[in-house]
Amino acid sequence: MILNDTIVAVATAPGSGAIAVIRVSGPDAINFTSPVFKAKNKVALKDQKSHTLQLGNMIDGERIIDESLVSVFKGKRSYTGENTVEISCHGSPFIQQEIINLLLRQGCRSAQPGEFTLRAFLNGKMDLSQAEAVADLISSDNAASHQLAMQQMRGGFASEIQKLREELLNFASLIELELDFSEEDVEFADRKQFQDLVFRIQKVLGKLIDSFAVGNVLKNGIPVAIVGEPNVGKSTLLNSLLNEERAIVSDIAGTTRDTIEDEISIGGVGFRFIDTAGIRETTDEIEGLGIKKTFQKIEQAQLVMYLFDSNKIKNENLTLTQVKTEVEKIKNRFPGKPLIIVANKTDVLSAEEQQNFQQQINELNLISAKENKGVEELQEKILSFVNTGALKNNDAIVTNSRHYDALLKAQEEINKVQEGLNIGLTGDLLAIDIRQALYHFGEITGQITTDDLLGNIFANFCIGK
Repeated sequence: MILNDTIVAVATAPGSGAIAVIRVSGPDAINFTSPVFKAKNKVALKDQKSHTLQLGNMIDGERIIDESLVSVFKGKRSYTGENTVEISCHGSPFIQQEIINLLLRQGCRSAQPGEFTLRAFLNGKMDLSQAEAVADLISSDNAASHQLAMQQMRGGFASEIQKLREELLNFASLIELELDFSEEDVEFADRKQFQDLVFRIQKVLGKLIDSFAVGNVLKNGIPVAIVGEPNVGKSTLLNSLLNEERAIVSDIAGTTRDTIEDEISIGGVGFRFIDTAGIRETTDEIEGLGIKKTFQKIEQAQLVMYLFDSNKIKNENLTLTQVKTEVEKIKNRFPGKPLIIVANKTDVLSAEEQQNFQQQINELNLISAKENKGVEELQEKILSFVNTGALKNNDAIVTNSRHYDALLKAQEEINKVQEGLNIGLTGDLLAIDIRQALYHFGEITGQITTDDLLGNIFANFCIGK
């Protein structure tokens, strides 16, 4: 990727719209755009001040392509840290392509995915963790994932890591200096202060690593498996939660033979609900495969809802004791997995019968998925199982698996430094582990990068960002 030329791309979503924005960035962004833009105020674009807007026509010789609004950003004061022009034109795909072709003929190159943000990183406008947060912000689809991305763009935990890295780097320099005076047996690095720093780093790393369990599910959506016997209303409940006919519903037991998944936001947190095949003994090979997949989905889920049919207990040969037995089987098979027990079709029960159910099964949730009764209360119960405390307190939360991996490696090296200090390891051996810890810290913020790493990160961006 050549990073000293001028690039162009459509920065808005593909397709037709009221307007589209075409972004041009690079040393010749203004020079290339100026000849093909005729401002209403008759001042050449290259003579306009930075951070100004001009109305005019995009022209190809004598032909007017479109009336557009053009923004000019000069030098370091732009998103990319280099000369940038943004053209707001009408949203016709034909107009967009005509302007792009015009700029390509002027000498621009088509931008690669994420290349504008890559240039912002390379020009010091943001660190690598902030650049990655740009992609998270674009893909955020609920309040929680949006808040996490915004927190990361403002610096997030990376700023704290950077401060600790600078302190650690200072001690590393002193220890390296000791090696130059090894024959004189002097200590420039105060071992007590160094111990305190290592302890602080261990504490911060431990907290950040623990936060990944919460951050990862908040970012990607919390998987919730809806399980139970066939024909108890699992698909009806999924449809009620989603407020649409997502799953096929019928009175025939075993209708759902594969898992059906969809996402909604509850209280600003994304949840991915999984409607599974009914659990029962069966000789049907296809249904059996569906039931096998049900247990796989329970294993993957962060939360499980066990649903049973109140009507069967009232009118058929089924008891609450049998329900409790099935619940215990799931608890034993998946120990530690949060489980919500839900009685469906409770509209057939009297108030006395409902009270009796709740007395026999602790924290039982009563709903009628078909009548949409009790579903809102069930959503609140589901939300209560999510640890949103750190999010509400605006604590640093790790959501990126690359960051998580680097933090684990940094923790391992810092623990080695701690062990070395405890046993009085010599400075040359301590320096080895300190360098490795510094390396992994640098991987997070971008002080340490490779072309492959940058390629992998920015390849996942959309073109135009």
